[in-house]
Amino acid sequence: MTTSSAATRVLSRRTLLAGALAGAGIAVAGADPAGAAGRGRRRVLIATNEPWGTYHVKPLLAEARRLGWELVQLVPDLSGIKPGDPVPVATLDAAPRADLLIVTGAGDWPADCAARLHRLPLAASSLAYQLPVEAPRAHEFRSRLRAVTASSPAEAKVFDDYLGTRRRITVVGTPQTDDLPRHAPEAGTVLVLTSVTRSDGTGGSAPGTELLLDAAESLAAAGKHILVGLHPREDRTLWERYEISTVPSVQAAARAEAAIGIPGTVFPVVTALGVPLVGCVDPRLAIPDYLLSVCSGTIDAAGDAVSAVASARPVSRDVLYEAVGPVGGSARRLLKVWRKEGMRVHGHR
Repeated sequence: MTTSSAATRVLSRRTLLAGALAGAGIAVAGADPAGAAGRGRRRVLIATNEPWGTYHVKPLLAEARRLGWELVQLVPDLSGIKPGDPVPVATLDAAPRADLLIVTGAGDWPADCAARLHRLPLAASSLAYQLPVEAPRAHEFRSRLRAVTASSPAEAKVFDDYLGTRRRITVVGTPQTDDLPRHAPEAGTVLVLTSVTRSDGTGGSAPGTELLLDAAESLAAAGKHILVGLHPREDRTLWERYEISTVPSVQAAARAEAAIGIPGTVFPVVTALGVPLVGCVDPRLAIPDYLLSVCSGTIDAAGDAVSAVASARPVSRDVLYEAVGPVGGSARRLLKVWRKEGMRVHGHR
Protein backbone atom coordinates (compact mmCIF):
# COMPACT_ATOMS: atom_id res chain seq x y z
CA MET A 1 0.00 0.00 0.00
CA THR A 2 1.42 3.41 -0.92
CA THR A 3 1.69 6.37 1.42
CA SER A 4 -1.04 8.23 -0.41
CA SER A 5 -3.53 5.36 -0.62
CA ALA A 6 -3.05 4.38 3.03
CA ALA A 7 -3.37 7.91 4.32
CA THR A 8 -6.58 8.52 2.39
CA ARG A 9 -8.15 5.92 4.67
CA VAL A 10 -7.43 7.82 7.89
CA LEU A 11 -10.86 8.28 9.40
CA SER A 12 -11.64 11.53 11.18
CA ARG A 13 -14.82 13.53 11.37
CA ARG A 14 -13.36 16.04 8.93
CA THR A 15 -12.27 13.33 6.50
CA LEU A 16 -15.64 11.58 6.60
CA LEU A 17 -17.39 14.88 5.99
CA ALA A 18 -15.03 15.66 3.15
CA GLY A 19 -15.73 12.30 1.56
CA ALA A 20 -19.48 12.69 1.86
CA LEU A 21 -19.48 16.16 0.39
CA ALA A 22 -16.99 15.23 -2.29
CA GLY A 23 -19.40 12.53 -3.41
CA ALA A 24 -21.95 15.28 -3.91
CA GLY A 25 -19.44 17.35 -5.88
CA ILE A 26 -18.59 19.66 -2.97
CA ALA A 27 -15.06 20.40 -1.71
CA VAL A 28 -14.28 21.04 1.96
CA ALA A 29 -11.68 23.69 2.69
CA GLY A 30 -8.85 22.38 4.85
CA ALA A 31 -9.70 18.69 4.43
CA ASP A 32 -6.56 16.74 3.61
CA PRO A 33 -7.38 13.03 3.56
CA ALA A 34 -4.18 12.25 1.65
CA GLY A 35 -2.22 12.93 4.82
CA ALA A 36 1.15 14.56 5.20
CA ALA A 37 3.53 11.63 5.60
CA GLY A 38 4.51 11.97 1.97
CA ARG A 39 5.47 15.62 2.60
CA GLY A 40 7.76 14.75 5.50
CA ARG A 41 5.22 15.45 8.23
CA ARG A 42 5.52 13.20 11.26
CA ARG A 43 2.63 10.87 11.98
CA VAL A 44 2.16 8.95 15.23
CA LEU A 45 -0.32 6.12 15.70
CA ILE A 46 -1.73 5.58 19.20
CA ALA A 47 -3.42 2.47 20.62
CA THR A 48 -5.05 2.60 24.04
CA ASN A 49 -6.57 0.12 26.48
CA GLU A 50 -9.87 1.91 25.87
CA PRO A 51 -10.00 1.43 22.08
CA TRP A 52 -12.50 4.22 21.41
CA GLY A 53 -11.45 6.41 24.37
CA THR A 54 -10.08 9.39 22.43
CA TYR A 55 -10.30 11.64 25.50
CA HIS A 56 -6.81 10.55 26.59
CA VAL A 57 -5.30 11.67 23.27
CA LYS A 58 -7.20 14.95 22.94
CA PRO A 59 -4.92 16.96 25.33
CA LEU A 60 -1.98 16.25 22.99
CA LEU A 61 -3.54 17.67 19.84
CA ALA A 62 -2.61 21.33 20.31
CA GLU A 63 1.09 20.61 20.82
CA ALA A 64 1.08 18.13 17.93
CA ARG A 65 -0.40 20.77 15.64
CA ARG A 66 2.19 23.29 16.79
CA LEU A 67 4.92 20.87 15.79
CA GLY A 68 3.23 19.98 12.52
CA TRP A 69 2.61 16.40 13.64
CA GLU A 70 -0.44 14.25 13.01
CA LEU A 71 -1.73 11.99 15.80
CA VAL A 72 -4.04 9.16 14.74
CA GLN A 73 -5.75 6.87 17.23
CA LEU A 74 -6.24 3.28 16.13
CA VAL A 75 -9.75 1.91 16.69
CA PRO A 76 -11.35 -1.48 15.95
CA ASP A 77 -14.15 0.26 14.01
CA LEU A 78 -16.07 3.55 14.05
CA SER A 79 -18.91 2.39 16.30
CA GLY A 80 -17.58 4.18 19.38
CA ILE A 81 -16.57 7.45 17.72
CA LYS A 82 -18.95 10.36 18.23
CA PRO A 83 -19.60 12.91 15.48
CA GLY A 84 -17.37 15.93 15.89
CA ASP A 85 -14.62 14.12 17.83
CA PRO A 86 -11.46 16.15 17.12
CA VAL A 87 -9.10 13.16 17.40
CA PRO A 88 -8.38 11.59 13.99
CA VAL A 89 -8.91 7.84 14.02
CA ALA A 90 -8.16 4.92 11.71
CA THR A 91 -8.98 1.25 11.76
CA LEU A 92 -6.08 -1.16 12.01
CA ASP A 93 -6.72 -2.44 8.49
CA ALA A 94 -6.51 1.14 7.22
CA ALA A 95 -3.58 2.26 9.35
CA PRO A 96 -1.62 4.86 7.36
CA ARG A 97 2.15 5.01 7.05
CA ALA A 98 3.63 6.41 10.24
CA ASP A 99 6.84 7.15 12.10
CA LEU A 100 5.95 5.69 15.49
CA LEU A 101 3.40 3.56 17.32
CA ILE A 102 2.48 4.49 20.89
CA VAL A 103 0.77 2.06 23.24
CA THR A 104 -0.72 3.53 26.40
CA GLY A 105 -1.23 0.13 28.00
CA ALA A 106 -0.82 -3.59 27.45
CA GLY A 107 -4.44 -4.61 27.07
CA ASP A 108 -5.65 -6.71 24.17
CA TRP A 109 -6.14 -3.84 21.74
CA PRO A 110 -2.69 -2.20 22.14
CA ALA A 111 -1.05 -5.65 22.07
CA ASP A 112 -2.94 -6.57 18.90
CA CYS A 113 -1.87 -3.31 17.25
CA ALA A 114 1.76 -3.80 18.27
CA ALA A 115 1.74 -7.32 16.82
CA ARG A 116 0.14 -6.22 13.58
CA LEU A 117 2.41 -3.20 13.11
CA HIS A 118 5.53 -5.09 14.13
CA ARG A 119 7.86 -3.08 11.88
CA LEU A 120 6.98 0.28 13.41
CA PRO A 121 9.17 1.81 16.11
CA LEU A 122 7.32 1.41 19.41
CA ALA A 123 7.07 3.40 22.64
CA ALA A 124 4.79 3.23 25.68
CA SER A 125 3.26 6.24 27.43
CA SER A 126 0.98 6.13 30.44
CA LEU A 127 -1.98 8.44 29.79
CA ALA A 128 -4.32 6.80 32.31
CA TYR A 129 -3.73 4.96 35.55
CA GLN A 130 -2.90 1.24 35.64
CA LEU A 131 -2.45 -1.22 38.48
CA PRO A 132 1.04 -2.30 39.66
CA VAL A 133 0.56 -5.86 38.37
CA GLU A 134 2.19 -7.10 35.18
CA ALA A 135 -0.28 -7.20 32.32
CA PRO A 136 -0.65 -10.67 30.73
CA ARG A 137 0.37 -9.46 27.25
CA ALA A 138 3.10 -6.97 28.18
CA HIS A 139 5.82 -9.53 27.43
CA GLU A 140 4.75 -9.63 23.78
CA PHE A 141 6.16 -6.21 22.95
CA ARG A 142 8.20 -4.77 25.84
CA SER A 143 11.54 -5.76 24.26
CA ARG A 144 10.65 -3.48 21.34
CA LEU A 145 10.03 -0.37 23.46
CA ARG A 146 12.39 2.46 22.56
CA ALA A 147 11.04 4.76 25.24
CA VAL A 148 8.63 4.61 28.18
CA THR A 149 7.05 7.69 29.76
CA ALA A 150 4.77 8.38 32.70
CA SER A 151 3.24 11.49 34.17
CA SER A 152 4.81 11.38 37.63
CA PRO A 153 7.37 9.50 39.72
CA ALA A 154 4.62 7.50 41.42
CA GLU A 155 2.92 6.67 38.13
CA ALA A 156 6.28 5.62 36.68
CA LYS A 157 6.74 3.00 39.41
CA VAL A 158 3.28 1.60 38.75
CA PHE A 159 3.75 1.63 34.96
CA ASP A 160 7.06 -0.19 35.32
CA ASP A 161 5.40 -2.96 37.33
CA TYR A 162 2.50 -3.05 34.88
CA LEU A 163 4.80 -3.45 31.86
CA GLY A 164 7.38 -5.57 33.66
CA THR A 165 10.13 -3.52 32.02
CA ARG A 166 12.52 -2.82 34.93
CA ARG A 167 13.96 0.12 33.03
CA ARG A 168 14.24 3.89 33.19
CA ILE A 169 10.92 5.64 32.66
CA THR A 170 10.93 9.31 31.71
CA VAL A 171 8.64 11.51 33.81
CA VAL A 172 6.99 14.14 31.60
CA GLY A 173 4.02 15.44 33.58
CA THR A 174 0.32 15.30 32.78
CA PRO A 175 -0.76 17.01 29.53
CA GLN A 176 -4.07 17.98 31.14
CA THR A 177 -2.16 20.32 33.48
CA ASP A 178 -0.74 22.35 30.58
CA ASP A 179 -3.71 24.72 30.50
CA LEU A 180 -5.11 24.77 34.01
CA PRO A 181 -7.78 27.36 34.80
CA ARG A 182 -7.47 29.67 37.80
CA HIS A 183 -9.10 28.26 40.90
CA ALA A 184 -12.01 30.59 41.71
CA PRO A 185 -14.27 28.57 44.02
CA GLU A 186 -17.95 29.38 44.33
CA ALA A 187 -19.28 29.24 47.89
CA GLY A 188 -20.88 25.92 48.73
CA THR A 189 -20.04 24.23 45.41
CA VAL A 190 -18.79 20.65 45.51
CA LEU A 191 -17.60 18.90 42.37
CA VAL A 192 -18.61 15.25 42.05
CA LEU A 193 -16.17 13.26 39.91
CA THR A 194 -17.85 10.18 38.50
CA SER A 195 -16.32 7.02 37.14
CA VAL A 196 -18.10 4.59 34.79
CA THR A 197 -21.07 2.61 36.08
CA ARG A 198 -21.07 -0.12 33.45
CA SER A 199 -18.31 -1.70 31.40
CA ASP A 200 -18.62 -1.72 27.63
CA GLY A 201 -16.45 -2.38 24.61
CA THR A 202 -14.62 0.90 25.10
CA GLY A 203 -13.40 0.08 28.58
CA GLY A 204 -14.12 -1.14 32.09
CA SER A 205 -16.05 0.32 34.98
CA ALA A 206 -15.26 0.96 38.62
CA PRO A 207 -17.44 0.00 41.59
CA GLY A 208 -18.65 2.72 43.90
CA THR A 209 -21.28 4.64 41.93
CA GLU A 210 -24.02 3.90 44.47
CA LEU A 211 -21.80 5.18 47.29
CA LEU A 212 -21.02 8.33 45.30
CA LEU A 213 -24.69 8.92 44.45
CA ASP A 214 -25.64 8.60 48.13
CA ALA A 215 -22.77 10.90 49.13
CA ALA A 216 -23.92 13.53 46.63
CA GLU A 217 -27.45 13.28 48.04
CA SER A 218 -26.14 13.80 51.57
CA LEU A 219 -24.13 16.84 50.48
CA ALA A 220 -27.10 18.33 48.63
CA ALA A 221 -29.28 17.82 51.72
CA ALA A 222 -26.65 19.71 53.72
CA GLY A 223 -27.05 22.69 51.40
CA LYS A 224 -24.14 22.11 49.03
CA HIS A 225 -24.49 22.90 45.35
CA ILE A 226 -23.57 19.73 43.44
CA LEU A 227 -21.66 20.19 40.20
CA VAL A 228 -21.05 16.91 38.35
CA GLY A 229 -17.95 16.24 36.30
CA LEU A 230 -18.97 13.26 34.18
CA HIS A 231 -16.51 10.67 33.03
CA PRO A 232 -16.82 10.66 29.21
CA ARG A 233 -18.41 7.19 29.31
CA GLU A 234 -20.62 7.57 32.38
CA ASP A 235 -24.42 7.22 32.21
CA ARG A 236 -25.61 10.82 32.23
CA THR A 237 -29.13 9.93 33.34
CA LEU A 238 -27.89 8.90 36.79
CA TRP A 239 -26.82 12.48 37.54
CA GLU A 240 -29.42 14.67 35.85
CA ARG A 241 -30.92 15.82 39.17
CA TYR A 242 -27.79 17.96 39.62
CA GLU A 243 -25.94 20.51 37.50
CA ILE A 244 -23.82 18.58 35.00
CA SER A 245 -20.79 20.53 33.89
CA THR A 246 -20.74 21.51 30.24
CA VAL A 247 -16.94 21.75 30.32
CA PRO A 248 -14.37 19.03 31.16
CA SER A 249 -13.98 18.09 34.81
CA VAL A 250 -10.65 19.87 35.20
CA GLN A 251 -12.18 23.16 34.06
CA ALA A 252 -15.25 22.54 36.22
CA ALA A 253 -13.01 22.05 39.26
CA ALA A 254 -12.08 25.73 39.15
CA ARG A 255 -15.57 26.48 40.53
CA ALA A 256 -15.43 24.01 43.41
CA GLU A 257 -14.51 24.48 47.05
CA ALA A 258 -13.86 20.74 47.22
CA ALA A 259 -14.33 17.63 45.10
CA ILE A 260 -15.50 14.12 45.89
CA GLY A 261 -15.45 11.09 43.66
CA ILE A 262 -14.20 7.64 42.74
CA PRO A 263 -10.40 7.95 42.50
CA GLY A 264 -9.23 7.91 38.91
CA THR A 265 -6.89 9.48 36.38
CA VAL A 266 -8.40 12.95 36.78
CA PHE A 267 -7.74 13.10 40.54
CA PRO A 268 -4.10 14.27 40.42
CA VAL A 269 -4.99 16.87 37.77
CA VAL A 270 -7.77 18.34 39.92
CA THR A 271 -5.35 18.35 42.87
CA ALA A 272 -2.92 20.44 40.80
CA LEU A 273 -5.56 23.20 40.80
CA GLY A 274 -5.45 23.33 44.60
CA VAL A 275 -8.86 21.70 45.03
CA PRO A 276 -9.07 19.40 48.09
CA LEU A 277 -10.32 15.91 47.26
CA VAL A 278 -12.32 13.24 49.06
CA GLY A 279 -12.20 9.72 47.68
CA CYS A 280 -15.15 7.33 47.70
CA VAL A 281 -13.58 3.93 48.26
CA ASP A 282 -15.65 0.84 47.59
CA PRO A 283 -14.19 -2.40 49.06
CA ARG A 284 -14.22 -3.91 45.55
CA LEU A 285 -12.21 -1.05 44.10
CA ALA A 286 -8.53 -1.59 43.29
CA ILE A 287 -6.56 1.61 42.75
CA PRO A 288 -2.86 2.51 43.03
CA ASP A 289 -1.73 4.16 46.24
CA TYR A 290 -0.66 7.41 44.55
CA LEU A 291 -4.28 8.17 43.60
CA LEU A 292 -5.26 7.79 47.23
CA SER A 293 -2.33 9.97 48.30
CA VAL A 294 -3.88 13.06 46.69
CA CYS A 295 -7.07 12.61 48.70
CA SER A 296 -7.44 14.69 51.85
CA GLY A 297 -9.50 11.77 53.14
CA THR A 298 -11.55 8.79 52.00
CA ILE A 299 -15.01 7.52 52.87
CA ASP A 300 -16.72 4.16 52.58
CA ALA A 301 -20.10 5.32 53.92
CA ALA A 302 -22.23 8.10 52.46
CA GLY A 303 -23.01 9.48 55.91
CA ASP A 304 -19.38 10.57 56.24
CA ALA A 305 -19.42 12.72 53.10
CA VAL A 306 -20.46 16.02 54.68
CA SER A 307 -17.82 15.99 57.42
CA ALA A 308 -15.10 14.72 55.06
CA VAL A 309 -15.76 17.52 52.56
CA ALA A 310 -15.89 20.13 55.35
CA SER A 311 -12.46 19.08 56.66
CA ALA A 312 -10.80 18.50 53.27
CA ARG A 313 -7.56 20.38 52.62
CA PRO A 314 -5.19 20.61 49.60
CA VAL A 315 -2.20 18.26 49.58
CA SER A 316 1.41 19.30 50.14
CA ARG A 317 3.76 20.21 47.29
CA ASP A 318 5.79 17.04 47.82
CA VAL A 319 2.72 14.82 47.53
CA LEU A 320 1.56 16.81 44.53
CA TYR A 321 4.82 16.36 42.62
CA GLU A 322 5.07 12.66 43.42
CA ALA A 323 1.54 12.02 42.11
CA VAL A 324 1.21 14.65 39.37
CA GLY A 325 4.75 15.30 38.18
CA PRO A 326 5.92 18.61 36.69
CA VAL A 327 3.02 20.94 35.92
CA GLY A 328 2.98 22.80 32.61
CA GLY A 329 4.72 21.95 29.34
CA SER A 330 3.92 18.25 29.71
CA ALA A 331 2.71 17.63 26.14
CA ARG A 332 5.86 19.31 24.83
CA ARG A 333 8.08 17.09 27.00
CA LEU A 334 6.16 13.97 25.98
CA LEU A 335 6.41 14.62 22.25
CA LYS A 336 10.09 15.50 22.65
CA VAL A 337 10.71 12.01 24.07
CA TRP A 338 8.75 10.44 21.21
CA ARG A 339 10.79 12.38 18.67
CA LYS A 340 14.19 11.84 20.27
CA GLU A 341 13.91 8.24 21.44
CA GLY A 342 11.25 6.72 19.23
CA MET A 343 11.48 8.13 15.73
CA ARG A 344 14.63 6.53 14.35
CA VAL A 345 13.36 5.52 10.92
CA HIS A 346 10.81 7.42 8.85
CA GLY A 347 7.71 5.96 7.32
CA HIS A 348 7.61 2.31 8.46
CA ARG A 349 4.51 0.16 8.26
